[in-house]
Amino acid sequence: MHRYKGRFAPSPTGPLHAGSLAVALASWLDARAANGVWLIRIEDLDPPRTVPGAARLIVETLKRYGLESDEPIVFQSTRSDHYQAAFARLQGKGLIYGCACSRKDVDNMIEAQSGRRFSVYPGTCAGGAPCGKPIRAYRVRVPEKEIFFFDRAADGCAQHLQRDVGDFIVKRADDLWAYQLAVVVDDAAQGITDVVRGADLLDNTPRQIFLQHALETSTPRYLHIPLVLNAKGEKLSKQTGAAPLDIARPLLELQRAAQHLGLGAIEAPSVEAFAKRAIEGWKAREERLPAA
Repeated sequence: MHRYKGRFAPSPTGPLHAGSLAVALASWLDARAANGVWLIRIEDLDPPRTVPGAARLIVETLKRYGLESDEPIVFQSTRSDHYQAAFARLQGKGLIYGCACSRKDVDNMIEAQSGRRFSVYPGTCAGGAPCGKPIRAYRVRVPEKEIFFFDRAADGCAQHLQRDVGDFIVKRADDLWAYQLAVVVDDAAQGITDVVRGADLLDNTPRQIFLQHALETSTPRYLHIPLVLNAKGEKLSKQTGAAPLDIARPLLELQRAAQHLGLGAIEAPSVEAFAKRAIEGWKAREERLPAA
């Protein structure tokens, strides 16, 4: 049995907010409750969206909140060679093909076929891109099968990749790597045993499990936590106007995050005292979760 190893993997697109703190705290508590290791990984794969100085601010904020990485922080922008090696392995298995479709092309084809927009990629270029059209991205072929997995906070989850997702992008033609491939490669390289993240990523999990199987890496346990919502019922995010965390009031913000995670009101005189009580609360919470 490998020692528990978890991670928090923010994108440096701006400062942390209450939603990201809830995920960071949940993953940290899960690791500490298991006497495990907790890592920070910066997912800076998309240079146009990366805000200068945001990664440093994220790490400094987490430190003020008592959440520090147990190992050196990994930046995905430095790991392109590793993603390329995984990409080559998938190519060697005949799972990769070039796609000439723009996003608009795909939406129009889907709408013409089903009357719906933004649905499943129809496999237009699976047999070869149209002659003369430039390759815009590289997709991985998915099987005609259902991927089943357990989420620690729910019953078993399932997704039929071909029917529900279709062949998905793992690399853009401008050499930007897709999240799905990078996260699988990095989780394997860092020996991640447990992934704790927001419920908005639940439907990404089957795609990642498929890639794990294709690359012959292990599959972590998964726990997806409820999202923090704004007054309109939208996921709290930078796009929906989430306020940055107040670096001067870490204890108050941590107490709010703990309440969101179902730990109740944790009264404590300091961040350190809060951490000890929150770990005990998380252990008690774990005892109430369904067994996988």
